[in-house]
Amino acid sequence: MARLGFRRWLPAFLAIAGTSGTLASSYAPRATWPNGPLVTSGRWIHDAAGATVTYVGVNWPGSLDAMIPEGLQYQSIESIVSHIKDVGMNTIRLTYATEMIDQYYDNGQKDVTIQKALTDALGENAGGSVYDKITSNNPSFNTSTTRLEVFDAIAAECAKQEIYVHLDNHISKAGWCCTPLDGNAWWGDEYFNVDNWSRGLSFMTKHGSAWPNLMSMSLRNELRVSLTSAAVANNYNWKDWYSHVKQGADAINKANKDVLIFLSGIDSDQDLSPVVNGTALTPDTATFNRDDFSGYGDKLVLELHAYDNIAGQGPGNCSAVEEKLFNTGFKALTDDAANQFPMVLSEFGLVQNQDAAKDPYVSCLLDYVPSRNAGWMIWSLAGSYYIREGTQDYDDNWGLLNHDWTDWRSSDFVDNSMTPAVKKTFTINNDPDPNSRSAGTPNDKSEGTRLRSMLAQGFFNLSSPLYVAILIISAIVFY
Repeated sequence: MARLGFRRWLPAFLAIAGTSGTLASSYAPRATWPNGPLVTSGRWIHDAAGATVTYVGVNWPGSLDAMIPEGLQYQSIESIVSHIKDVGMNTIRLTYATEMIDQYYDNGQKDVTIQKALTDALGENAGGSVYDKITSNNPSFNTSTTRLEVFDAIAAECAKQEIYVHLDNHISKAGWCCTPLDGNAWWGDEYFNVDNWSRGLSFMTKHGSAWPNLMSMSLRNELRVSLTSAAVANNYNWKDWYSHVKQGADAINKANKDVLIFLSGIDSDQDLSPVVNGTALTPDTATFNRDDFSGYGDKLVLELHAYDNIAGQGPGNCSAVEEKLFNTGFKALTDDAANQFPMVLSEFGLVQNQDAAKDPYVSCLLDYVPSRNAGWMIWSLAGSYYIREGTQDYDDNWGLLNHDWTDWRSSDFVDNSMTPAVKKTFTINNDPDPNSRSAGTPNDKSEGTRLRSMLAQGFFNLSSPLYVAILIISAIVFY
C-alpha cells in the first residue's frame, strides 16, 4: 500500500514543488549560525529567521589587574571554550575594564602587550613566568600579542564552537569588583569617568564588530551607591541612571547597530522595577520610554543579578525568591508589565563544593529562571586568577572550574543541577505561569530546540506553504 500510494502522490508533490525532480532547488539555503543580527519582540529575542534565542552561559572574567581573560596560564582557549560547549551553553559574558581602553589611547592608540600587562600586574619574575605558561598553552601568542588580540582569539574560538559573545563593561579601574568603596560605583566616582566610559563602550563595540558572534553589549556591571564621594552619592537615583543609560546606549548603537544592548539596574543590578512598571524615574516624573532610544528600541534587553547568598547560605523559600525576582524585574516577561523586555540573569553563583548541587537558593534560581524561558549566565568559570586583591594565583572556590582549569570543581553540581537547567531553558514553555503572570508566547522555536523546524523544512529546504501542501497530500493518501 505504501508503495502504491507513493506512486500516486509523488507526481502531485513534484508538481507543487516545481522541481522537475530536484526538491525545492529554487529556495535559498537555511541560514547559518549565528544568524544575526538579533532583535527583540516583547519579552523574546529572535534571530534573523525569527527563531527564539535564549542566552544560557557563563561569565569569563577579563577585567582584573592584568586585563587579560583569566585561566590561560593553565589551559588553551580551545580547551576552556570546550568546557562551555560540552554542557550545552551558548554564550560567554566576557568582562573588560574601561582602563584597558584608556591605556590604549594613552599609549598612542596602541594596545599593551600581554607580556607587559603581566609584568605590570605581577612583577617581572612572576609576570614572565605566567607569560611563558600562557604562550606554551596558546602557541599562537608571542611577545607582540596584545590584550585585545587575546579577546579576538577567544571570540574566534567561540565562533568556531558556536558560542555567542556578550561583552560586559565590568569596571573602570581594573581589579576585583564590586564594593561601594572601590571608586567604580556610579557615574562620576573616583575612577568612573563618564567620557572615558562612553568612549570605552564605543571602542569595544567597534572592535568587536569584526567578530561574527558578538551579539550584545552591556552598559555597566552592578551600579551601586558610592561611599567615596558625597556628591556622587547625591546623584544616585533613577533620573541620573536614565540620563547615562541613554548616553551609553547611544554610543553602542552608533558604533554597531546590530548588537543588543543590556540595561542593568541599581542596587548592584538587583532592581529594575521602575523600568518594568513604567513608574517615575525619581526624583523626576518622567518614565522609561523606548522612543528615547530612537531607531533601536528593539535592541534592548534587561539584566539582573541575584546574590542573596553572598554572605552565606541564601533563602530556601522558592516562593520568596521568585517573588523578589518578579518584583525587581522579571515581571518584564509578562503581559502585566508596562514595558515588556527579554530578561537575562547575568550573574549568580555559589561555592563549588560537595553540597553545591543541594544548595536551596541556587536550586530555586535554576528552577525559576529556566521555567520562565529567561536567559542566565552563572558566575564564573574562573577557578583561579592571575592576581586578585593582591594575591597572585588566587584560588576561587566560587569558580566552576578547578584551580588549574582542567575540570569542573564540583562535577555533581554541573551534572545534576547546571546541565539539566541548561536543557530546561532551551525548552520553550508557552504557558510558564498558568496562574496570572503569563509570559506570552514566542513567535517561533528556541535556538536550543530547532528540531521541529528541521523536520518541517530543513531536510528539503521547503517553504512553509509547500510543507503544508505536502502534509495535506500525505494525509489524503495515507488516511
